[in-house]
Amino acid sequence: MIAVSPNIPAFSVSGAARPASASDPSPDTANRDSRSASVQNEQGLSKEELSRLSELKARDREVRAHEAAHQAAGGQHAGAVSFTFERGPDGAEYAVGGEVSIDVSPVQGDPQATIEKMRIVRAAAMAPAEPSSQDRAVAAEAMQVMLQARTELASERNGDSGDALSQMGAQASSAYRSVSALADEPPKPTTGFGPVAA
Repeated sequence: MIAVSPNIPAFSVSGAARPASASDPSPDTANRDSRSASVQNEQGLSKEELSRLSELKARDREVRAHEAAHQAAGGQHAGAVSFTFERGPDGAEYAVGGEVSIDVSPVQGDPQATIEKMRIVRAAAMAPAEPSSQDRAVAAEAMQVMLQARTELASERNGDSGDALSQMGAQASSAYRSVSALADEPPKPTTGFGPVAA
């Protein structure tokens, strides 16, 4: 399993404040703001702490959705979700990083089953809305295993035709290099998805 650094910074989701106009403050908005201020005062948090808390809550939602997408698409080949937490100014723990292990080992003696398994693994790696470079690396690894299984399957069907096997091997290497080049991009501060050998 590939570990995710626990020092991944939470990203800011707060937007620029919009200037107020004379028609903006409706009675409902004013009441909601005053209720919000009283809740904030009850927590005893500063404006900066409230801002940080908002960022942590947003990051927690993003991390959990990202890892849930991996796990749901990976099915039986995905492991349990592991989170990295950060304590917020309110004392609660918020997920700021995470990972799901995935089995990328081939199905021994069954290239067709390996192909089907790697399709699932690749789909699981790319399931989140914004796959990380680590996610793309796992997808590339699954693609390589799938191409190797296709080569095996073709050799079984063709009686081990050397020319066809060489050509498929060259295509597999080329495809793997192009997909794995995506993994060389600088990492984003997102969550991870790591391979696990069975």
